[in-house]
Amino acid sequence: MLSFIYRLVKQFESKHGYPPNLLEISPIHFAQLRHSLPMLSQRAEMRRFLGMRIIVSRDAVHPHVAWSAIAEVETA
Repeated sequence: MLSFIYRLVKQFESKHGYPPNLLEISPIHFAQLRHSLPMLSQRAEMRRFLGMRIIVSRDAVHPHVAWSAIAEVETA
């Protein structure tokens, strides 16, 4: 899961010229991500590690990254 998200981030950066600050992910994929990062027990730690706000949504079929000014304000 982590390598998939890394590829999404790199593709986004390549296309837009700046990194994403939002990750939208399904509850199942979020559980897989947490399993990949057992040393990060808190969601806030995961957010800092990834450098993105994490939105868990049942509507997210696949993980998706984006950029939002709102996320910049909330993480500052």
